Amino acid sequence: KTKGGSMNQVLVTEIARNALILALKIGGPLLIVGLLLGLVISIFQAATQINEQTLTFIPKIVGIVVTLVLIVPWIITSFSQFATTLIKNIPFYVNQ
Repeated sequence: KTKGGSMNQVLVTEIARNALILALKIGGPLLIVGLLLGLVISIFQAATQINEQTLTFIPKIVGIVVTLVLIVPWIITSFSQFATTLIKNIPFYVNQ
């Protein structure tokens, strides 16, 4: 019984790890674009001494939305592959 319990823990841990990796892969590009745009805008604000909040907010939102539109097909494919693998392996998970 202990062996089965540890196998279930291994399966759950592996599924959770794969889900977290997928979340990082999906969120990573959006976070990187936001970070880079924020850095560029901060440098621009420091150089021009313009301290307007909308100057930082609007370009970040536009950049993230454009990035999201560009990578949506990849996101859908990645999530579909993860979900398909998870669903296909349900009999294996139940038998463990």
